[in-house]
Amino acid sequence: MIERQVIILVLKVIIILIAAYLLGSVNLAVLISKFVLKQDVRDKGSGNAGATNVARVFGMKFGVVTLIGDIIKTLLAALVGHLLLGDIGEAIACLGCLFGHAWPVFFNFKGGKGIAVGAAVIAVTDWRVLIISLSIFVIVVAITKMISAGSVCAAFSFPVLLPFFGPAWYNIVMSIFAASMVIWLHRANIKRIINGTESKFSFKK
Repeated sequence: MIERQVIILVLKVIIILIAAYLLGSVNLAVLISKFVLKQDVRDKGSGNAGATNVARVFGMKFGVVTLIGDIIKTLLAALVGHLLLGDIGEAIACLGCLFGHAWPVFFNFKGGKGIAVGAAVIAVTDWRVLIISLSIFVIVVAITKMISAGSVCAAFSFPVLLPFFGPAWYNIVMSIFAASMVIWLHRANIKRIINGTESKFSFKK
């Protein structure tokens, strides 16, 4: 009986990870740029397949659409996780979706840096942390004019702030992995920030 329960649990975890990863792999930045605008956003601007670069290269309208799409796919992944394994399923799904967004199977494993998806992950975990993290993001961007700096600071704040709101242990673990992933994806930006060569944010109207 116990073995059967373990097998079912493992299968649910596998299903959640696969479903979340595939949802995360649906990269709106690439889809919009390649099939609507007939260009590849990964060959433009910063080369990042995310909402920020889409806004920078193709305009805020397309950037917002990409942002909304990234948030929706993260929420869908979290829903799948919740339906199968409750809150811990959400945490697993969040990591799977973030991984898929960064390394999408549909686009040669070259995706975004997880800014919008990361924000959605924080929202799913605790809305209070989201408000503080977004505030940190806005303040840092306002001061530095660098989206990357704001993103790294907001990501770092996630696992630092979360323990103050009494989360489950698995959410703390997830927050550490999620933040580490986003910061790792911004490693080139961090080097440029340190060297003083990181570009300031601007976008087409």
